[in-house]
Amino acid sequence: MISNIENLDVYRYAHDLTIKIYNITQTFPREEIYGLVSQMRRAAVSICSNLSEGGSRISHAEMKNFIGIARGSVAELRFQVTLSCDIGFIPEQTKISLLSDINKIHKMLTGLIAKV
Repeated sequence: MISNIENLDVYRYAHDLTIKIYNITQTFPREEIYGLVSQMRRAAVSICSNLSEGGSRISHAEMKNFIGIARGSVAELRFQVTLSCDIGFIPEQTKISLLSDINKIHKMLTGLIAKV
């Protein structure tokens, strides 16, 4: 459907966000490795994964569905970042920076759905 999905700005931003999430969660308490760390990493990875899968689908409807799933992962990650700050795992400034990235990606995915 979309050739070279990796060339889309939203894909590159989401990829960069995934790397940030991996780096930030390395500082979380060890007992969270199978809890919040795993959930945040999975949600972040899911964004690009679903964009990639959606980009290879045959119909526009299928593609929109996968972009919608990616958008859901963004919303999930938004909560997890907020929670991480609320329980003291990340500082407020880190939360603000991540939420800015997350909101930008969410808007871009919404725009991509409208475009498809």
